[in-house]
Amino acid sequence: MHDVICFSHVRWGCSHERPHHLMRRAARDRRVWFVEEPVFGAAAPRLQRSVTPDGVAVCVPHLPDGLPPLATAQALAALLEQLVMVEGIDAPVAWLYTPMMLPMVEAVEPRAVVYDCMDALWAAHFVSPELLLREHALLAASSLVFTSGRRLFEARRRSHPRVHLFPSSADTSHFAQARTPGIPEPEALRGLPSPRLCWIGDIDERLNLPLLAEAARRRPMWSWVMIGPTSGFAPHALPRSPNLHWFGPRDYADLPAHLAHVDLGILPLARIQGPGGDGTQEHAPPDSAPTRTAEYLSAGLPVVSTSAADRGDSFGEPGLVYQADDAATFVSACERALAERADPERQRRVDRFLGERSWDTTWAEMDRLIRGLAEHPASALRSATQSGR
Repeated sequence: MHDVICFSHVRWGCSHERPHHLMRRAARDRRVWFVEEPVFGAAAPRLQRSVTPDGVAVCVPHLPDGLPPLATAQALAALLEQLVMVEGIDAPVAWLYTPMMLPMVEAVEPRAVVYDCMDALWAAHFVSPELLLREHALLAASSLVFTSGRRLFEARRRSHPRVHLFPSSADTSHFAQARTPGIPEPEALRGLPSPRLCWIGDIDERLNLPLLAEAARRRPMWSWVMIGPTSGFAPHALPRSPNLHWFGPRDYADLPAHLAHVDLGILPLARIQGPGGDGTQEHAPPDSAPTRTAEYLSAGLPVVSTSAADRGDSFGEPGLVYQADDAATFVSACERALAERADPERQRRVDRFLGERSWDTTWAEMDRLIRGLAEHPASALRSATQSGR
């Protein structure tokens, strides 16, 4: 069992997504360091370290403002080399969630590189134009590639011989608390008319805001509850109506209580096309879509989704997820889902389905593949890293 150094664009304290679930499980039987992207504004380079209750060591590089790219890379390399020396890390597995952090990897001298591609990052309008070049280099450097969705899998398998599809799961026991009788209603929901339709996740450019606004207009007596941080555009750009409620982020521990007092989980996602890692056109579903679906189902909610949500071909059974791609059919699908929610057989099928997938089983299979890896030649990593700069 080798140490793991995870390089992530998702910060540890911001959400509970795929990196958090997998690295917590990795830390059960090995040392894990979770390295975030740098924060600027420090007087001198330093590495802020803290350890979570699960044993994951979260590392945040702090750098001075105004460093040119070469000096930034050198400062990060020095901080990571010091981490490796102080902690006695020997030939770790480097686990990456973003190609933009590939230049940092060489400093830790990994035995193997794993790319867990959970999102088509190019879909976010604020990403660096270098991202596609960096991803090509990361694919060349990787010993293994994992993907969270079928479309990501199909695109990456054309560029790498060892690509494996691992759809995201959910913390089912956590969200199943929503089914507990008598769970208190959050204050923000009190007085909102039913039915209540709920989105949980980032409020960004991958939401289909025109569809959402039109669906809310068509059903003014329904409460459309949107929970999550806004990113990628200004809050004033959000559609406004009396039945659209933008709640902002909520603590992870409080999400089951919110889901206990809504009637439906929704995934009104837009279809965004752009260049994939191999230069072909690629659809960009949010990384969170499969996780959100499983969380809604765990909470006892039916789900209505647009086809833009890549659910890893895992939610195709009728009655688990209802699908629609325009406002009229989306509203009709919501009505059908609400009418069938009380069917006890539906929840039994949901529970059977959820019982076949979990983060524990996902991590166990990933770990099996990692243990079977031969050491990755240092020269291959160096060549790939330099080509991505």
